[in-house]
Amino acid sequence: MTETDHQCQMSRTSGMFARITFYPTLLYNVFMEKVTQRQWYNRIDENVILGALPLKGMADQLIKEENVTGVVSMNENYELLFAHDRKSWESYGVKFLQLKTRDIFETPDQQKLNRGVQFINDVINETSGSVYVHCKAGRTRSATLVGCYLLAKNDGLSPAEAISIMKNKRPHILLHKKQINAMELFYQNRIVENPS
Repeated sequence: MTETDHQCQMSRTSGMFARITFYPTLLYNVFMEKVTQRQWYNRIDENVILGALPLKGMADQLIKEENVTGVVSMNENYELLFAHDRKSWESYGVKFLQLKTRDIFETPDQQKLNRGVQFINDVINETSGSVYVHCKAGRTRSATLVGCYLLAKNDGLSPAEAISIMKNKRPHILLHKKQINAMELFYQNRIVENPS
């Protein structure tokens, strides 16, 4: 088996595992919100909300109560079965960006992180509203993007400080080494692009 064949096999296996575990872990998220202090979503700052998959019945609440005018989904298509997709969010007048990132095994790459941060900033500047950033649980994929948004927004803020801000607002975020590395690379690239 060649290296390419091995990588393809690993990708197929990780894709199947992510699909098989999607429903049980989504139910776990619902359960944890009911029996613990966890909230489905948390406001990180005046413009960004970090949360779990916004179920279809939540759209009116997010728009009316939280002034959501933009949504960034880090989910793959199959994960949006119980949530709105681009067409349905846009029917509410909400801007939508999907940055497909496989659950459990993948971290958003720098292109996705930059695109996501730019989208968040564009929505904030154009609408003065809030952007709801989510994955399935609002703990890893979406937290990586929100951390990069904080780094871009606050000159001099370190990745560790961005993580601390998020944990203060959403204590159950879960960033592993590869997500932290992605944030650190984003931070380093910003320093190179914007030297003091």
